Amino acid sequence: MQNPIAVFDAGIGSYAIVDEIHKRLPQQDILYFADRASFPYGQKSPAQLRAVMQSTLSRLQSYDPVAIVMASNAPSIMVLDDIRAFCNVPLYGVFPPLEQALDLSVTGHVGIMGVASLTESEMLTRFIAARTDQPQNVARINASAMVRLVESGAFLFDPDATQQAVSVFMEDVFARHPDIDTLTLSSTHLPWLRPFFERARPTCRFLDPAADIVTALCTRIEGTNASGTGQIQGLVTETPDYDLATFRKMLAQIGADIPLTPVTS
Repeated sequence: MQNPIAVFDAGIGSYAIVDEIHKRLPQQDILYFADRASFPYGQKSPAQLRAVMQSTLSRLQSYDPVAIVMASNAPSIMVLDDIRAFCNVPLYGVFPPLEQALDLSVTGHVGIMGVASLTESEMLTRFIAARTDQPQNVARINASAMVRLVESGAFLFDPDATQQAVSVFMEDVFARHPDIDTLTLSSTHLPWLRPFFERARPTCRFLDPAADIVTALCTRIEGTNASGTGQIQGLVTETPDYDLATFRKMLAQIGADIPLTPVTS
């Protein structure tokens, strides 16, 4: 591979970003690291996340990437500034599109859906406070159960049960936050469930921040290093609960035919 863009997350979540980069920059090589052995990021402390991110950056930089995308909201909010010193190429994070949500909201009440470590963090409290003078109107919603539906493959292999689980989850969300009309999908796993969310709550708007990150990244790469063979190569770690065979089936189900190399954490 020639100076790939490296994209990583704790599994299938970031593949949508990989696919969008490939569409925008078809000649650009992409290295996709699905670190399923570290799933879920959402149950890790900031110190644990820093350790995982440092190890991951060290691994990915050995491939001489032109840029690295940390395609997960939790570490982006919680440890991105701490780990920039460990990265010698441009490092991109993914953040809740809170300003856009507030601009689009009619009621002025919005929500950030994400994993537990993100929604319960002091870092997210500061992130919200820096972007609105009415932080009480921004609900923080633990969607870890929804993220598990994605990484397990349930959303692909059992859509009826997935829809039922999503509908129950959304009923609970709106029982607690009836005025919300806009929600951010602030885990890169959650956009895979967007059709399920929209069926469960058709009057609500759901925002995916991935497009903004891809646009910023591709604009920079197009002007400097948009070269290569256009190949996508995958690295994947696994555990008994999140094994390689299931991951291969998930990629096949979404039409992603890429070579995967198993690696250890």
